[in-house]
Amino acid sequence: MGELRESKKRETRMRISDVATALFFERGFDAVTVDEIAAAARVSKVTVFNYFARKEDLHIDRDEEVKRLFCEALSTRPKGEAPIDALGRLKARLCEDRSPFAWVNRDTVRWWSVVAASPSLQARVRELGDEVAEAIAIELAGPKPDGRARLFGGMVVLAWRTAYSEGLRVFERGGSAKKASAAFSAFLDYGFAAIRAAVAGSPKS
Repeated sequence: MGELRESKKRETRMRISDVATALFFERGFDAVTVDEIAAAARVSKVTVFNYFARKEDLHIDRDEEVKRLFCEALSTRPKGEAPIDALGRLKARLCEDRSPFAWVNRDTVRWWSVVAASPSLQARVRELGDEVAEAIAIELAGPKPDGRARLFGGMVVLAWRTAYSEGLRVFERGGSAKKASAAFSAFLDYGFAAIRAAVAGSPKS
């Protein structure tokens, strides 16, 4: 019974998220109300907020997955492997799998266009970036990470975000999904190389 209950919860959450995303694509984030999403998903407004703490989370609904991917890549890396190399392997795997976190196509461009048109979504993306950077720092240095660990987390997030922006730029200028995603990958490799060099030359605390 417990597995069935959890399965139904996942299905309900996915249905609400899918309905919300379709409405955001059609009309824009700020033009859609939670009441409209609830009605379209055939649930109550209370149910929507049981699954999503705030409206922005209906569009940015994979934040925990992002944090888990980074933290697992770091926590499971072989002994002696540099953290940036572990994240490089994560990037390669996500690119190979054509994950939306590392693959730029028409759907991801539409998703980001909704974000670009909404100040509250842009603020949530920045907030999520801070959360991911903090999660990386904690994974590396414990619950009270030092400045070096925080700097590393911030640089990783900045490199990933900038690389993704480069991929979006290539796609929006007429490039194919393959070319846009290759641009993302190449730029992130460049960013990771810069981080590797910065970490190697940084002072030890």
